[in-house]
Amino acid sequence: MQLVLSDAQYWEDFLPLTFTRPVAEMRCGILTFSERWKRLLENDEISYFTENYLQKKFKNPEEKESLFLVANFLPTDQVLQQIKDLKQGEALVYEDELIAAKINMKGFSLNQIEKMTDIKEELVFFKKPKDLFTYNHKAIDFDFELLTKGRTSQELSSTNGFLGDKKDLFIEEGAQIEFSTFNTKTGKIYIGKNTEVMEGCHLRGPIALCDDSKFNLGAKIYGATTIGPNCKIGGEVNNIIVFGYSSKGHEGFVGNSVIGEWCNFGADTNSSNMKNNYGNVKFWSYRTKAFEDTGLQFAGLIMGDHSKTAINTQLNTGTVIGVASNIFKEGFPPNLIENFSWGGFKGDERFKLDKAYEVAARAMARRKVALTDDDKGILKYIFDEY
Repeated sequence: MQLVLSDAQYWEDFLPLTFTRPVAEMRCGILTFSERWKRLLENDEISYFTENYLQKKFKNPEEKESLFLVANFLPTDQVLQQIKDLKQGEALVYEDELIAAKINMKGFSLNQIEKMTDIKEELVFFKKPKDLFTYNHKAIDFDFELLTKGRTSQELSSTNGFLGDKKDLFIEEGAQIEFSTFNTKTGKIYIGKNTEVMEGCHLRGPIALCDDSKFNLGAKIYGATTIGPNCKIGGEVNNIIVFGYSSKGHEGFVGNSVIGEWCNFGADTNSSNMKNNYGNVKFWSYRTKAFEDTGLQFAGLIMGDHSKTAINTQLNTGTVIGVASNIFKEGFPPNLIENFSWGGFKGDERFKLDKAYEVAARAMARRKVALTDDDKGILKYIFDEY
């Protein structure tokens, strides 16, 4: 049966991360939401109910019987079974929001729903960018169990130091790890396929290093941190999520943050994650067009795809960076940096679209990924409309 992953009402709340993807394609824990649901429901027939301009790249639902699902939560065993047991015309509701339904996408209408059941259990639900790093430890635990149950880890080389229980460390095939330290007393550590942990790294769980990524020499990694596939990470990071294909290869600190794909941090880029007065941090909301209190004392950076910082860039606490921005001017840029900003400051000229294509194509080619016409169409839409 077709699995339709819906952005529902959450797409705008996750901007700028969702300018270039549906909500289901964000990463948290070890997996993206779509990868997680494919495994949980043993279903590879995935389509997306998202913004029109994204549908050329992300498959439209076919007009047939489907399981309609809001993807951005972690199900309990009971809720997962309830989803599997849904019959045609039945739906599940959580906190007055529909999260799953068995319906026909032909003539899609919620009027097809004849029976709604309220979920009484408390779920880990992700509603804002800050929730991704705030609850990342729970997502890592969830995915660790999902991916490693019944499997045997590769052995950790004796050149490495280790604290904790070995059952909380899982190393996939092809990983290269020598002369580093691992601490699972604070959380599980997952090391993906064909990764590299260079000499002198210190990992303090929970941590996920996904396939084909690496920690550079002497990196200091505090949990809960997820590094998506094909990334290079150095310096010091604490409780961050990098979706994939991005680099923070040098010294500098980033904490309590979410970074998109195809981003690059110049050497000694630093992002503050706590205010000098120890007050709550605010993040810009694209929905309300205002800075909103996160309720968090520690919150650093939200960074959209294809954005980059120059050497020695300093970012304020609670900075939100749009898509394809280039930050290189002296001084602290503002807490909101616009899409396609050329410089990083309010009023700066915009990065020319054709040049943005060129840079994106070069950056992606380094990872042997092509910039497609669909990718260009998405960037053009963002350039024109936002």
